[in-house]
Amino acid sequence: MEPNPPKRKETRKSLRIKVISMGNAEVGKSCIIKRYCEKRFVPKYLATIGIDYGVTKVQVRDREIKVNIFDMAGHPFFYEVRNEFYKDTQGVILVYDVGQKESFDALDAWLAEMKQELGPHGNMENIVFVVCANKVGRGGVQISSPWGLAEGFSHHLWGQFLPAHSFSCPQTFYSAIIDLCDNGGKRPPSSLGAGFTKEQADAIRRIRNSKDSWDMLGVKPGATRDEVNKAYRKLAVLLHPDKCVAPGSEDAFKAVVNARTALLKNIK
Repeated sequence: MEPNPPKRKETRKSLRIKVISMGNAEVGKSCIIKRYCEKRFVPKYLATIGIDYGVTKVQVRDREIKVNIFDMAGHPFFYEVRNEFYKDTQGVILVYDVGQKESFDALDAWLAEMKQELGPHGNMENIVFVVCANKVGRGGVQISSPWGLAEGFSHHLWGQFLPAHSFSCPQTFYSAIIDLCDNGGKRPPSSLGAGFTKEQADAIRRIRNSKDSWDMLGVKPGATRDEVNKAYRKLAVLLHPDKCVAPGSEDAFKAVVNARTALLKNIK
């Protein structure tokens, strides 16, 4: 009697993941993607005309993952082209230039555009976002790492951000791909927000974006000394670095202290 033939080891079906890049023109999205897909460094600016496409394959345990990356042009002129590519997205690389504060502030607008194009039935809760700080080390840094982390954690897409610098973005995104693979192409539950509240993260974000000391403390111009002190005490309790572990809390607390000092000097 012939022995039973050995059973073939079943290979898991390959998984396809759709990724898009988002961010202003000239922040370096294409360079990051080429480094990830083609394993080469591009030192000069490459203008994207509409949509560029890259693909790479990664092996996660016994499964092959085909990552399709759509590099979207950041110029407003190409809105009518890129708006067709938001659908069925599973991963997003959000890129900003650390030397251009406006590119960092624009991330909110990019996410709003995506939400608008996905429509009422689009589900951004299942999308993994990697926030990538590019052009680090060139000088003229306007966005510090704590502020960048605070932005990611305070946004309405709570707990879905994996902050990274340009040199670590491929490794960070690889970790995100593993998460997608292990969860059937969807974003797994995240614990990134553990240890601090959304109220704390929102306060840090508001302080960073405030236009003056009045706005920073959340009081109207001409407020009394008591009103200023009351607003200060509330923020100080919320954001004191000894009790708040949210990214950017130390910088935000110092800014609040300085704002209170500046206002009280001019209030009799």
